[in-house]
Order: sequence, then structure tokens, then C-alpha cells
Amino acid sequence: MAAAVGDTKPFSAFEWMLAGRYLRARRKEGFISVIAGFSFLGIMLGVATLIIVMAVMNGFRKDLFTKIMGLNGHVIVHKIGEPFEDYAEMAAKLAKVPGVVSALPLIEGQVMVSSNVQALGGLVRGIDEASLKSLKLVADNVKYGTLDGFDQQTGIAIGSRLAQSLRVGLGDTITLVSPRGAATPFGNAPRSKPYVISSIFELGMSEYDRMMIFMPLAEAQKYFAKNGEVDVLELVVDNPEAVDKYNADIKTAGGPTINVSDWRQRNESFFNVLAVERNVMFIILSLIILVAAMNIISGMMMLVKDKGRDIAVLRTMGATKGAVMRVFLITGASIGIVGTIAGLILGVIFCWNIESIKNFVSWITGATIFDPSIYYLTKLPAEIDGHETAGIVIMALVLSVLATLYPSWRASKLDPVEALRYE
Repeated sequence: MAAAVGDTKPFSAFEWMLAGRYLRARRKEGFISVIAGFSFLGIMLGVATLIIVMAVMNGFRKDLFTKIMGLNGHVIVHKIGEPFEDYAEMAAKLAKVPGVVSALPLIEGQVMVSSNVQALGGLVRGIDEASLKSLKLVADNVKYGTLDGFDQQTGIAIGSRLAQSLRVGLGDTITLVSPRGAATPFGNAPRSKPYVISSIFELGMSEYDRMMIFMPLAEAQKYFAKNGEVDVLELVVDNPEAVDKYNADIKTAGGPTINVSDWRQRNESFFNVLAVERNVMFIILSLIILVAAMNIISGMMMLVKDKGRDIAVLRTMGATKGAVMRVFLITGASIGIVGTIAGLILGVIFCWNIESIKNFVSWITGATIFDPSIYYLTKLPAEIDGHETAGIVIMALVLSVLATLYPSWRASKLDPVEALRYE
């Protein structure tokens, strides 16, 4: 028997069998398996929570990025020191720059929108039909009406939430009031004009659906007294994440009379906050896994102390220090590895069904779990990043294995004579 134990190869069936027996509770050793169970739950919930939170943060960024980039240009071109009257020629010139997909002439202005029952603030965007249809976020999400013939009419397109707040529908009339009206001896008089709602869209981002109004470009020039000019040209590029590489070519093509800015400068603070929040959440939630790893250490230390007599008997029968260390390494690492795999499965399943789970919890509690008016988006997003998830799993596995090294080393160093002295 001594030869059989001493001749066992590393991680042999004997070591796995012994580790499995140590994980199974007997009546007098139940507390050790209870600690192992809590360690397993801690690792599982820590990994699952980290995967879910990171997926939601990624989903937030992706959805917000898609909505913002789907409605706004990636590069904004302003005219310096003179009215932007040659926008058609400038748009044709800039559209030829490599990487530029399209150039959209645009007029923007703040207005007050009023119906018979309500008055709210809104943002008017004067844009031509071709440019509006090129914005797939808008063109693909028209709920009522149509964008066909948008240039040949004076009707406007408004968001669904704005229509609900004003209690109006397709074909109804609303009044737009702009402070940038005609100049009088007493100052600028507000400009007021009624418009028929020709279409209603729903972009899925509450802020846009609540305040965005699209007006034909020619009508916007009349309403805001632009006299054949626009405010800016918004350029759409093929790779918004690498917008830097286009700016120099755009400036060269446009000449010294233009100023160029990009979407990152306009939304810098917003996306920076998301990035900081994401990193902080990762660090904080990683502590759950670390605490669970500490539980593995405490549980293994108690197991080593409880199994001191067994270790001494194994050593006297010929088991090597390495064999003893591997037995306890397998015992502790099994908790972390199985917990990590279970957490991965739980996290992925949760992310795949997060909208259904959110609706179920809302139904059970009777509370709004994800209020679109606060969180901007109408649905709770979750985007699992493969590399990030793999990093979380590897981190949990490494911590789980490291947590078992010291208790396993202590077990291998146990002196059989001291352990059996009082037996």
C-alpha cells in the first residue's frame, strides 16, 4: 500500500478521489462543506454579477453611441466669419473626401411647441428629404405618416413622446414659437407659426423622442430667417471611432474659411463619465470575487486542521508532500472552477433574458425598474463582450487557484509525528 501511494502520478485518480471525499460532508464535518458551499456561491454570484453589470454598461454605451451617431453627424463643419451660403458646393466638395459617406446641411433652433393642452420646449432641425432619409435611425423608425415628399411640404416630423405629451396625432396642428424673430425698434419679436404634423417617429431614446422636430430645410430657412444659408454641415464618416484621421483631409478640402469639430468633442464629458463609471463598477464588483476567494482560504485552512490525522496517516503510508499538496489544491480549486463556470452560465443566461427578467420584476413589485425618462433608453440593453467576459473568467480562476496555494502548502508541511502524537 505504501508503494501504491508513493508511486501515484501527479493528479492521478487517487488524488482526485481523495479530494472528492473531502468535499463531501459527513455529519461531524458538515461545517466544512457549508463553508465550501458559501465559497462556491460567492464565486458564482461574483462572476455572474460582474458579467451582467459589464454587459449592461457595454449595452448602454453601444445603444447610446448608436442613437447619437445615428441622428448626429460625426464631423461638424462651421463657417468662420461669414454666412454659410455655399453649403451645396461645400457639401459636394467634402463628400469626395476619402472616408466621408455623406454631408448633411442643417439648421438648428430652440423653440417652444404648443398645442391646445400643453406647451413644451423643442429642438427644430431643418434638413432636406434626402439627408433625413439617409439617417436610418429616423427613416426606419417612422411610426405614423411618411417622409416621402418631405421637401415639397411645410409639415413637420416629431417624436412619439412629444406627440404624447402634447396629446396630438398625425394631421393635427401645433404651433412653434421661436425667440429669434423679426427685429423691431423694441428688440426681436418672437416668431410664431402653426405646422401640420406629417409624420411621427420613435427613435428609442426618450430624450430625442421628447424634443426632436424635423422641418424641411427650405421652410426652416424661412422660419429662422436664414435667407438661403444653413448653420452647419454634418458629415457622416465610415468609421466614427477613428474620426481623427479624417479631420485634416476635411480641413484641406474645405479651405481656411471652415472650422471642424467631431462627435467626441460634442459628447466628450458624456462618454468619459460612462467610461469612468464602467471602470469603477468593475473594480468594486471584482471585490465580490476576492471575498469569495478569501472564503476558500478560510475553509481550506479549517479542512487542513480537521484532516491533520488523515494527512499524517497518508504520509506514513508513503504519500509524498507533493501528493498531499495536490489533493488539497484540487479540493480548493474545484470550488472556484465549478463556481466560475456556474457564474458564467448564470450571467450569460441572465443577459440573454434581461428584458424579460426586468418586466417580471416590475410586474411582481409594481414599480418601474428602468424608467426611460431617467435612463434615456426605452429598453434595458445588455451587450456581452467576449474578450471582457473571458478576462473575468480568467481572473476568477486565477484567484481561486491562488487562494488554495497557502492552505495546500501548509498541509504538505504537516509533520506526521506531531499530528499523531496525541492520537
